Amino acid sequence: MRLVILDNYDLASEWAAKYICNRIIQFRPGQDRYFTLGLPTGSTPLGCYKKLIEYHKNGDLSFKYVKTFNMDEYVGLPRNHPESYHSYMWNNFFKHIDIDPNNAHILDGNATDLQAECDAFEKKIKEAGGIDLFVGGIGPDGHIAFNEPGSSLVSRTRVKTLAMDTILANAKYFDGDLSKVPTMALTVGVGTVMDAREVMILITGAHKAFALYKAIEEGVNHMWTVSAFQQHPRTIFVCDEDATLELRVKTVKYFKGLMHVHNKLVDPLYSMKEAN
Repeated sequence: MRLVILDNYDLASEWAAKYICNRIIQFRPGQDRYFTLGLPTGSTPLGCYKKLIEYHKNGDLSFKYVKTFNMDEYVGLPRNHPESYHSYMWNNFFKHIDIDPNNAHILDGNATDLQAECDAFEKKIKEAGGIDLFVGGIGPDGHIAFNEPGSSLVSRTRVKTLAMDTILANAKYFDGDLSKVPTMALTVGVGTVMDAREVMILITGAHKAFALYKAIEEGVNHMWTVSAFQQHPRTIFVCDEDATLELRVKTVKYFKGLMHVHNKLVDPLYSMKEAN
């Protein structure tokens, strides 16, 4: 497990974007060899998406041979609703890059048979050869995707009832009106993300500090589902200083001492101009 600590949100976002860029370019994707990327929504990844768009517009990165699978979607929210995750992904990322819309997979929260939709999503991931890099974020209660506290750590894509903490946290996107916030969602399972060849989790802000502490300094616990990734062979936690406030000084010092190694993963930043 790696813990990458940057001074602030912008630097953490840039480090994560550079890492994704380098992984895609090193993979050398092509017509018969797609790079498969798992993606999150929420406020945390926005800075990372902005940097990836910048790399694309500069001609350094292409998503032509990239397939994406999103973590989750609300149940019952129209696809074109401004707060649906379909809208989020298209407005904040997909419409600014060269991805083929057929290669951008997002769960359908309005499907007639929700469990069949979840099973089909798992099948699509398998048919794509599995996820090469799953990028995630977490909630203040340590949930990844919508795998709320108490979720099975071997769970697969399914329908999930949202915890009150999550509904309250998401109310800001619905004019602060709790009655407008969806109470159910479709989500990949912890096991689905654990199957990825590599996982990168973005954690920023003091309000996520206790969750980061639970994720890396205590044991694996289904009440803090992000802690499961202690057992993944290739996990990178990318955080800012504020998110480390609950960690032991010794832990922070140890991982900061490895930053010269971690920075070699993103420096130099590769470019498809050079690769071609």
